Amino acid sequence: MKTFIPKVADIERKWYLIDANGQTLGKLAVIASDILRGKNKPSFSPHMDLGDNLIIINAAKVKVTGNKTEDKKYYSHSWYPGGLTTTTFREMIEKKPEYVIQHAVLGMLPKNRLQKDFIKKMKVYAGPQHSHGAQQPIEIKIENGRAVK
Repeated sequence: MKTFIPKVADIERKWYLIDANGQTLGKLAVIASDILRGKNKPSFSPHMDLGDNLIIINAAKVKVTGNKTEDKKYYSHSWYPGGLTTTTFREMIEKKPEYVIQHAVLGMLPKNRLQKDFIKKMKVYAGPQHSHGAQQPIEIKIENGRAVK
């Protein structure tokens, strides 16, 4: 039996919509990374970009468990001496809620040449409004940490 390898012309990309309101950050990031890579398709191949496009709304309403609102930190460095800046989850969700989800999903994608292509297919919005209505996205509900269409 031969291994099936999909051709680039045969790839069909769909648009999906996830509402992050009240969802746990880690579980949301796992589901998002699987959709972006194409692991939800039977034709998945790890060396190809077979994933779908993803829209995440209500990023400002994502939650974390435990005491992570104060303990989880985001670091950035200016490459100058003493240039380390530390931001807590609570401060980051107020300033840049889109970054919180992008950072979590980026950490779950493979560190290879395809990572940039995967993350470009994800659009994150802080509120409930998005500008991709023409693509007719399929809404995905997350129940008990699993995606339900």
